[in-house]
Amino acid sequence: MIRFETVSKLFGATRAVDRVSFTLAEGTLTTLLGPSGCGKTTTLRLIAGLELPTEGRIEIEGRDVTALPAAERRVAMVFQSYALFPHMSVRENVAYGLIVGGMAKRAALARAEEMLDTLGLAGLGDRQPSALSGGQQQRVAVARALVLRPRVLLFDEPLSNLDARLRRRVREDIRDLQRRLGLTVVYVTHDQAEALAVSDIVVVMREGRIAQMGSPRELYDAPADPFVADFMGEANVIEAEVAAGPDGVARLVIGNHALEAPLTRQAAGRMRLAVRPEAIRLTPPDGTAGLPGTVRRAVFVGGHMEYEVDTPAGLLFATAPSSEPAVAAGTLVSLAFSRAIPLG
Repeated sequence: MIRFETVSKLFGATRAVDRVSFTLAEGTLTTLLGPSGCGKTTTLRLIAGLELPTEGRIEIEGRDVTALPAAERRVAMVFQSYALFPHMSVRENVAYGLIVGGMAKRAALARAEEMLDTLGLAGLGDRQPSALSGGQQQRVAVARALVLRPRVLLFDEPLSNLDARLRRRVREDIRDLQRRLGLTVVYVTHDQAEALAVSDIVVVMREGRIAQMGSPRELYDAPADPFVADFMGEANVIEAEVAAGPDGVARLVIGNHALEAPLTRQAAGRMRLAVRPEAIRLTPPDGTAGLPGTVRRAVFVGGHMEYEVDTPAGLLFATAPSSEPAVAAGTLVSLAFSRAIPLG
């Protein structure tokens, strides 16, 4: 559906997008993920035709659209601010693009009403946008894009204006809509949990380039480097001497301490390992193999506990279900790893 071939975008001497290549399949939801300034929004705008590339080629449905303006690409975009017209009703907002495109007003309003019904907004067409909740306004913005019957739907940080509880519900709405209508969606966010929850494919970007691309599970379980490991959920990066063992269980030597842990792939030698916070278990010190540590901070955050533990590998971050007995700050512990991820 969408193909980038060595695409770059320069603003003066700055390469916002630097020789990016990828292919996105039809009917998938792809998330562009990365920190501010990594090039993800510029990449989205290149797909939309709101920016034209300095170098490279862009195809949509096999057609070269590199130099085509936005109006000729059958691509619609939902902006972060929603950009609803406050003086128009919800129905008029949704119909606006059709009317500007030359459709008769009565027909445009009728199609807008159908789209509102599809998105669960039936009966709200006469209201002003200010009379809707944040989630409803977001769906109106989606309806205004979908009513144009685009081949590709783009989202630029669509949930950033919503509170945490509403974000979860609306992202599920977007994912359900994408699957139900078979849409090809490209979605920009800096929120890792959002990317994991909605995506078929995640493209992690860094300094205008693709750091890694794959399914959420692939990027979470097999990150290419510490940057991707930390961006796809938190990760503790440690140095260890690894000796491969049977059944994927390796012997890790950290300083003068040894412990065993399953690895996500076979590896041996001195290397960096990523250990997810949920893969660290705190137990009372008993002199057996394990990494000794002292709990420096213990915080209850509802569904789980968060710990910072001072160890020979440095300060490690660990989590545990709040149903387990809490470990107080200052407690001596032994750390076991239920899984470790070799990096590089």
